[in-house]
Amino acid sequence: METESIFILGTLLFTGFIAGRIASKSGLPAVTGYILAGVLLNPQVFDIISPSFVNSSDLITTLTLSIITFSVGASLYLPKIKRVGKTIGVVALFEAQFANLFIAVGFALLIPVLVPEMAQYAVPVALLFGALGSPTDPSATLAVAHQFKCDGPVTRTVMGVAAMDDGIGMLNYSLAAAVATVLIAHNSLNTSSILSPLLKIGSSLAAGAFFGGLFALLEKKMNISATSQMLALLLGTLYSCYGVSMLINADPLLAVMTMGFVMVNAGEWCRQIPEKISGTVEEIVFILFFTVSGMKLDFSVLKSSALLVLLFVVLRVSGKFAGTNLGARLTSAPKPVRKYTGFCLVPQGGIVIGLALVLHSMPAFHAFADTLINVILGTVVINELIGPMFSKWALKNAGEFHT
Repeated sequence: METESIFILGTLLFTGFIAGRIASKSGLPAVTGYILAGVLLNPQVFDIISPSFVNSSDLITTLTLSIITFSVGASLYLPKIKRVGKTIGVVALFEAQFANLFIAVGFALLIPVLVPEMAQYAVPVALLFGALGSPTDPSATLAVAHQFKCDGPVTRTVMGVAAMDDGIGMLNYSLAAAVATVLIAHNSLNTSSILSPLLKIGSSLAAGAFFGGLFALLEKKMNISATSQMLALLLGTLYSCYGVSMLINADPLLAVMTMGFVMVNAGEWCRQIPEKISGTVEEIVFILFFTVSGMKLDFSVLKSSALLVLLFVVLRVSGKFAGTNLGARLTSAPKPVRKYTGFCLVPQGGIVIGLALVLHSMPAFHAFADTLINVILGTVVINELIGPMFSKWALKNAGEFHT
């Protein structure tokens, strides 16, 4: 079994790396290649990796997702966010929450019609899908911007929104998961059920703040300069934060995101740490995370959920467009920002797959877990394929190409 696991790990890294390079050369995001590599390694496609490994891969998902989520928090450097201005914050809030609202309402109304066997779970499922529609993966748009040397109000707005979008999505996810759990368990809301999600979010923020402050203090007192030593201390603190959060029934992902936020804003000595760490382990983390995600795809469930995938894509894109336009109008942003920014917010990846995998492993959502993960994986593949084309078209028509 040990030999088999080592072989599988090597196969994941090798195949994912090659597929990512091919995708990049083809003009697609590397993450698309990682997912497709996982699909090829899926036991339902080729008999290379055993189903038992896929079913027991939660540890890989946890270890990699915690690093990705930490990076989300570490990207929220307050002085940088303040510099991007009011428009960025308002647009980020509106586009994330409109996508959330459009999906939640649409799914609550249509699930009983499209999937009658899930009718009793329509509201909890709608809340979860709405939250999962909030985050955006800006990497595809940024790749287009770098390729064509884009600069202008639309490019700067997209980059600013990218710094805040996943954080808003994480808060939406934490609240939706807590409320959905209560609805499934009790089928009614009362004072206790309302306070329970708030308490969970509060304890998550407290745990993240504690471990973020602890890491910043230890790093300063020990005066660590070697990246390898810094990485060892960071991973030790990070996984301790994750573990403690689970023990106190907090949300471990929200906790590690908060840890990243607190750490990067603790002082000058911590500011460059996320960049150093990402350059060391980022690609390995992404390859493992996304290939495992592709391996978990269940084609029979995906086929039966095709209408839900299409519904999710349409409602999410509509919400992103409407929210971006309204947020830009309220802040009197330039016309190109109102008209084209929404097209650059279509891609979806990283964090949303991780959140779906976490929900998939939660006993409360067992009745619809397979449908949830397959709908999300299906929509991510679609959005990652069409996203770069939308971004290129929008930035070109906004007049921000400078090649």
